[in-house]
Amino acid sequence: MESKNYHEDLSHIRSMMERSSRFISLSGLSGVVAGLAAVAGAVYVYFVFQREGIDYFDGERNFFKPALVKELILIGTVILITAVLSGYIFTVNKSKKKGLKIWDATTKRLLITFAVPLVTGGFFCLGLLYHHLFVFVAPATLIFYGLALVSAERYTLTDIKYLGYCQIALGLISLFFPGWGLLFWTIGFGVLHIVYGLIMHKKYQ
Repeated sequence: MESKNYHEDLSHIRSMMERSSRFISLSGLSGVVAGLAAVAGAVYVYFVFQREGIDYFDGERNFFKPALVKELILIGTVILITAVLSGYIFTVNKSKKKGLKIWDATTKRLLITFAVPLVTGGFFCLGLLYHHLFVFVAPATLIFYGLALVSAERYTLTDIKYLGYCQIALGLISLFFPGWGLLFWTIGFGVLHIVYGLIMHKKYQ
């Protein structure tokens, strides 16, 4: 009996330490929604290309007009906002169910750690756009997003680093296939998010 109580106490202490040092309220469903939004956005972009007379899958390198690039940036912004809002909503709901605070010192550390590579990548991509190096934008977003996930692993679920590694690898591979950024972007932000979200939902729900 004493041994059982001892192990229960250790388990309780371990759980308390994890809650105080890691943000564990990330919802797998938010990843699924973000992935679906990315896939929907990619499909919409494909039809935008068709409207502009661009056959994306003809194997040719495509060069985009400035007006089209602005429209693509707008679509990407809408997808980003959708993903962030869904993540916030699902995370708040999960935190309430578990009786955890959503905003504390751990959350601040997580956001800062996540934001540094992400913001750096954002400015890097703006530089690519400024110099009309559009084919490298998709690889760059995947790589810097992956780096942000790996960095954030220190303050949240450790599983998130594996998603980060996949994003980085996908971004590096896409560097050697210029013109196919939409396809790699769809796999990275769409398919991988959906798969990761479903796994996390099943594992931690």
